[in-house]
Amino acid sequence: MDYSSLPNDPDHPAGADPWQSSPQPSRTSFPQPESRREPDSPTAKHAPPTPEPQHQEERDGSDQESPNASSYEEPPPQQNGASRTASRSDTASDIRFQGPPLTEEELRQQQLYQQRQQERYQQAIHAQQHARGLGPQRYHPGARAGQRQPPQYKLQAKITGLERTGKKDPAITFDVHTNLPKFRTTQVRAIKRTHSEFVKLADHLISSNPEAFVPAVPPALTSAGAGTDEDEARTKSSLQRWLNYVCSNDVLMRDDEMVFFVESDAGYSPMIRMKQPATGVRRKVIKQFAPPPDDTPELHDARPVVKLFYLGTMETGQKVDRVVKARRGLGLAESDLGVKIGQLSVQETHPGLASAYRKLGKIIQTTGDYHAAQGTAEATTIGDPLNYHSSDALIVKEILTNRHILLRDLLTAQAATRNKLSAADRIKSSSSVRREKVDEAINALDEAKSHEQYLTHKTQRVTSNLLHEKRRWFARTAADLRVSIREYVLREIDFERRTLATLEAVRPDVRAIDASGGLSRLGREAHPAIRRTSMASSQGPRGDAWSGVPRRPDALDRSVSGGFPPTVKEEDGVNGEDGGRKRASTGASSLKGVAEEPDDDRIDAKNAASRLATSTF
Repeated sequence: MDYSSLPNDPDHPAGADPWQSSPQPSRTSFPQPESRREPDSPTAKHAPPTPEPQHQEERDGSDQESPNASSYEEPPPQQNGASRTASRSDTASDIRFQGPPLTEEELRQQQLYQQRQQERYQQAIHAQQHARGLGPQRYHPGARAGQRQPPQYKLQAKITGLERTGKKDPAITFDVHTNLPKFRTTQVRAIKRTHSEFVKLADHLISSNPEAFVPAVPPALTSAGAGTDEDEARTKSSLQRWLNYVCSNDVLMRDDEMVFFVESDAGYSPMIRMKQPATGVRRKVIKQFAPPPDDTPELHDARPVVKLFYLGTMETGQKVDRVVKARRGLGLAESDLGVKIGQLSVQETHPGLASAYRKLGKIIQTTGDYHAAQGTAEATTIGDPLNYHSSDALIVKEILTNRHILLRDLLTAQAATRNKLSAADRIKSSSSVRREKVDEAINALDEAKSHEQYLTHKTQRVTSNLLHEKRRWFARTAADLRVSIREYVLREIDFERRTLATLEAVRPDVRAIDASGGLSRLGREAHPAIRRTSMASSQGPRGDAWSGVPRRPDALDRSVSGGFPPTVKEEDGVNGEDGGRKRASTGASSLKGVAEEPDDDRIDAKNAASRLATSTF
């Protein structure tokens, strides 16, 4: 029904008909209300209509302008015969004319004009905003979203306790703080996991993340001995370093098993059992072949280096173990020798010699104890790090081997894709083509291409990540070995100085056997005119008298059993007053009671040469 012919609303007699723009069956758009005058500008075309008088004569279509014109030129007038005659109501005082249906060109021009008007409106809005300045940033979410940075995810773990119960697997307690969305909470406290559960997590991470170097889990027991403070401190420190590396790795921290490992209430066991790409005999056979072509020389050259490092650290660790075993045997033999020398004092009738036997036996026993402790320190400071780095290098070598296997699989997939493509070409060129064979060839080709694409993406991801991992592993391993070697050297110097100071303590008793100097004469009859016998120890708080270099003030206070500082920092060599490098202190607290000889009688290199030149033998 057409409501345009109805009379005006009685409440608004002079206003426009509200149903004027109602659609009709023959109408394609909503026509604009007629104005009294032709607009001269595009803004005037959209001006509100003016009220029309009650007595208005009928106009023809030639007085109207198309409201859809996009240009400012006036369209040609319409013919009188082409105009439609509007129905007139008896009560209507004005007559409305409906224009002809819009053509496609007019519709296109109308849309273009609306777009231009919209652009002008947006430009005006932006100009006003820049003129008055943007308000608070919370009212402009678009601008704030452009400056928003991606969240920096982190996962931090801190070991708080270590529990040992007999020979059972030790339990480690630690706290976790994270902002990863996979975790239920940001903080998890008092998580207790056994050492075997750490090993299970490491095995899963190695199998499920071929693009990351997962460090080996440190052993649950060190060579310092279970129950000692040094063993607990070293175990906690090594496990803390392992957690720090795993939690700071962007690939490992996002593994789903990390969530289960942290949030599991009753123990931990991997939810997904992952396997190596090749195991057993197949892996051994693959290793016998030459490595596949590699477009990354850095990783191609890294595997032989890592293998040599693995074999070298393993062999060196075994030799250190033999040295430690021999040194411990030496300590036991010296203790037994000291006991037997002490027993000679019972049968000796000479009082001076009996006292010398008794004192010498005790000194030899003490030296044996020092050598046993030195063996333990060697196994702790250099033996354990070598064995650990050997196992760590083995994991790195196997991960690089897995990449070689992945490269071989990629080459096999590329060859399979070429074979499928050649088979499809043969079917295409054959004279008789069966539909089922064509479908089978197409499906096989699509499957081969998808598998090749998957292996290509995986190889690229693994290669790019392993490049960064390789550099980090080389730097971390070199730094750890440097710290271990430095600590080993300091401990060796410490024990040697203690042993020398202990042996020098028996000199007064040996020389006091008789009035002529006892065994200091070694049975010689000729007596020197002037005998310079010094009873002072060469190992005093001021340093080693034989080297002539003063001891550093930052002395490392170590116990005889082999205490160690949990973290040893690298220090630059500082030259002393005489140009030499300052040496580490070797526990000056144990040498406080030793009297120092005066500077003119110190047994340094200069005085030693002078004595050798003036002595008579």
